[in-house]
Amino acid sequence: MKQNILFILITILFLNNCKEIKKTNIKNNNTEGILDSAVVIKDFRDFKVLDSKFLKNETLWKDINESLIGFNQVNYDALKPLILEQDIPTIQKNIKEGELSYEQLVKFYLYRIRQFDRENELSLNSVIAINPNAIELAKIADAEIKTTAERHPIFGMPILLKDNINTKGMATTAGAIALSNNQTEDAFIVERLKSHGAIILGKANLSEWAYFFCGDCPSGYSAVGGQTLNPYGRRIIDTGGSSSGSGVAVAANFCVAAIGSETSGSILSPASQNSVVGFKPTVGLLSREGIVPISSTLDTAGPITKNVTDNAIVLDAMLGYDKADSKSIKTDSTNGYYFQNYNKKDLQGKRLGAYKRLLKDSLYSNALTVLKAQGATIIEIEEPEIELPDFLRLLNLDMKNDLPEYLKKYANPNLNLSSVSDIIKYNNQDSLLNAPYGQSLFKGVVEDKATNTAFTKIKRTLKFNGRSYFLQPIKKHNLDGFVSINNYHAGYAAVAEYPAITVPMGYSKNGEPKGLTFITKPQKELDLLNWTYAYEQASKARIAPKQYN
Repeated sequence: MKQNILFILITILFLNNCKEIKKTNIKNNNTEGILDSAVVIKDFRDFKVLDSKFLKNETLWKDINESLIGFNQVNYDALKPLILEQDIPTIQKNIKEGELSYEQLVKFYLYRIRQFDRENELSLNSVIAINPNAIELAKIADAEIKTTAERHPIFGMPILLKDNINTKGMATTAGAIALSNNQTEDAFIVERLKSHGAIILGKANLSEWAYFFCGDCPSGYSAVGGQTLNPYGRRIIDTGGSSSGSGVAVAANFCVAAIGSETSGSILSPASQNSVVGFKPTVGLLSREGIVPISSTLDTAGPITKNVTDNAIVLDAMLGYDKADSKSIKTDSTNGYYFQNYNKKDLQGKRLGAYKRLLKDSLYSNALTVLKAQGATIIEIEEPEIELPDFLRLLNLDMKNDLPEYLKKYANPNLNLSSVSDIIKYNNQDSLLNAPYGQSLFKGVVEDKATNTAFTKIKRTLKFNGRSYFLQPIKKHNLDGFVSINNYHAGYAAVAEYPAITVPMGYSKNGEPKGLTFITKPQKELDLLNWTYAYEQASKARIAPKQYN
């Protein structure tokens, strides 16, 4: 019983990123049943730290300000209709027709980030580092476009990376001051993005250590980046986590797209909380090498974008088999597979399971009506009585092994850090700066122990239970997939290693965004893109945050 209670508490913190949770409906000792998992922080004074005590604006911009000389408000306003809220194909069309250049595109986003993101009354604290070479890379792209006939749609597009993804030329901090000098080579997925011509614009803030660190801290906080804030309700509506900066930056149009990472809800949560599209693919579809880990069992990277079209493009640009990743999947997908095939509006005759206990949510009920109008058959289902025992222990035991492996293979050796214990000791040297909310989850990692046999059993049980949770209703009702809200079923999708995607569904009375989340069997990413595209085009639910237009 104590173990189940602990699981509830930690999953509330980790999956639903909570400080204050509204009325809940906890079923079967899991919190994926929370009907309204979004967090409303009543007073910004609840934050112990708002702005970063480590990172200052002058530091962030010192290497780029000179390159922005001459780009002013007049230039910015003239480019707005060509860039703001536009999808990648439209931006590329504008460039091809000579109305826009890659250099102007990059400068537009940099100007916008500098204007809105830090140390002002609209600051969001979503960006943690700027690539000092971004403008030069854009100039190179402008030159190459004249000689290169065939290009991936990601070519020249400015992308922000969650700051747990290794990127050459910028420190990869995971939001932690202990990693503030962590200079690395590119992660595998960054190599893939660059090989297609994407421009890494900078790094996005995150919930420190991917929200598996402090336990009693708000989502979106890191010691390096400060407190990320939601553009739909700054200091009021929670950002979701742990890919908080990635979700916020996309919502506020600070980049074309961002890359997040998910263990259990860390893409789905901030994407839904910020009214953008977030995709958690099948574990192994994208390489995890060079990404600061929580769990080699569950971790995956994934794209966060304003629309499904861009999501398909960015997902495709990161694909590639990586022999260094034990879970990497060899796919038959050729270059361009997803963005060339996603838009068939393929909902006709699809049988989707809808959870009965979610029907009281009016946005969810309305979304189901839209799906039906597009030809989907909606089957109302009860959920199997299946628990996820030792979920927290899986994370503890994986991180105990996986973080030291990252520090050994991918981190800057000059950090002199080799374990979770080392990081705890480092933080204790100045706990007010390094860990103002404590580091209780890290301490739990150190304390947890299990034999290899016991650990293997935990992983097998969770995967079996997670898959059974979906397979039972699939077999009973002949389902193609499931429709949920936000990250409510992220825990089950995580342990089942099922892909999931969330797309804007609408807004609560207080303006809080919600996402409609689709889940299906492994390696069915194209189905999810088809379904969400059909829903997105029919619903047109996304509205840009008003103060950031």
